[in-house]
Amino acid sequence: MTSTTTQIISPTWIAPVTPDGALLLDHSLVIEGSRIAALLPQAETQARFPDAPNLKLEGHLVTPGFVNVHGHAAMTLLRGIADDREMMDWLTNWIWPIEGELVSEQFVYDGTRLAAMEMIMGGTTCAADTYFFPEAASRALTQMNFRAQVGMPVLQFANAWARNEEDHIHKGLAFRDSIKNSSLVTTAFAPHSSYTVSDSGFNKIQLYSEQLDLAVHLHLHETATEVTDSLRDIGVRPIERMNKLEILSPSLQAVHMTQLRDDEIELLAVNGVQVAHCPESNMKLASGFCPVEKLRARNINVAIGTDGAASNNDLDMIQEVRSASLLSKATTGDATSLDAQTCLEMMTINGARFLGLEDQIGSLEPGKLADITAIDLSHPSFQPIYNPISQLVYTASARDVSNVWIGGKRVMDNRQLPEADTESILAATRQWQKKISAVSNKQP
Repeated sequence: MTSTTTQIISPTWIAPVTPDGALLLDHSLVIEGSRIAALLPQAETQARFPDAPNLKLEGHLVTPGFVNVHGHAAMTLLRGIADDREMMDWLTNWIWPIEGELVSEQFVYDGTRLAAMEMIMGGTTCAADTYFFPEAASRALTQMNFRAQVGMPVLQFANAWARNEEDHIHKGLAFRDSIKNSSLVTTAFAPHSSYTVSDSGFNKIQLYSEQLDLAVHLHLHETATEVTDSLRDIGVRPIERMNKLEILSPSLQAVHMTQLRDDEIELLAVNGVQVAHCPESNMKLASGFCPVEKLRARNINVAIGTDGAASNNDLDMIQEVRSASLLSKATTGDATSLDAQTCLEMMTINGARFLGLEDQIGSLEPGKLADITAIDLSHPSFQPIYNPISQLVYTASARDVSNVWIGGKRVMDNRQLPEADTESILAATRQWQKKISAVSNKQP
């Protein structure tokens, strides 16, 4: 007998990710409630579940939902505001002054809704977000039925959300308590960087992280300037400092990781550190290159992040992973580097592992949550199709995603978001555009 919560998806291809390299032709995904119940040949599915709604997606590839392991959702409101500038000029002369005048709970709520809409429409079903007012971000993401790790920011400096490091940590822990029963949102400490948090701040973060089993999400070795400034000011490189402070551990989610020496890669491997690779933001800001293949050779988990739309300028995970592959091929001189299957894993199961959710999402297996993305490969630009996973990585973009499910709920239906108030999101964005433009006109 078919349950009233049973639904079936029947595409041309399914790439479950686990087992490695599997590609199923003419199979169906059976969903019961919020979870995957089975993957079966379509004929068998029809015989066993004749009365269940069956969405037939001819010419589509179905994959696990994409997992974006680093971003600043609210900063989508700053997309394009300060392009073609070097990292520290971009931050100190543009982003930070604009944030100082305008960032508020409403800014974060509105910007996060816009980002969630963009991510869903690009096939992303889960993301790591770090920004001010995490309560507002969590509320926006939950309303969009979006899965996320929402970071608890920590900085030495006063801002609209908190006064100092102690205040950041206190408010962050209160936020953690407020979302502990959420089925969609988890949290982690999110110290901004090695140069904006003191040793004392890192000591407290390390203590609470260990006691409460919380991850630490940290910009680290983002630029050459970060490394040279650290050597000038305290005589050691940032990774060495983090090692002395006992921040290097399996709890550390290290973001960017350019300017790495071989001995530092060994430190990361020995301590079980995971890495978020954000190639497009790094290239656009000329921040440097993450040596992904060297990290993978030491069995370091590397997953993909877009960073914020203020520095990217989009949240398109398909485009991001293509950039990762092409950049790796160009910098290593190895055309086999980061092949299409590896890229699919980096944007799905590796991302789930990065966020501690590997047992729940990241692959299409019975018992896992039904976080699912369907990509339409029927357009002439995809033809002929010899390998749909290659077509996904090297040809597709966010605009080719047609349908998305999060926890079994269809949050995008044929490019439409049935439960999102898209008009109010875009109207709020237009209002913020006017305010941000007025402030940016004061910048050098």
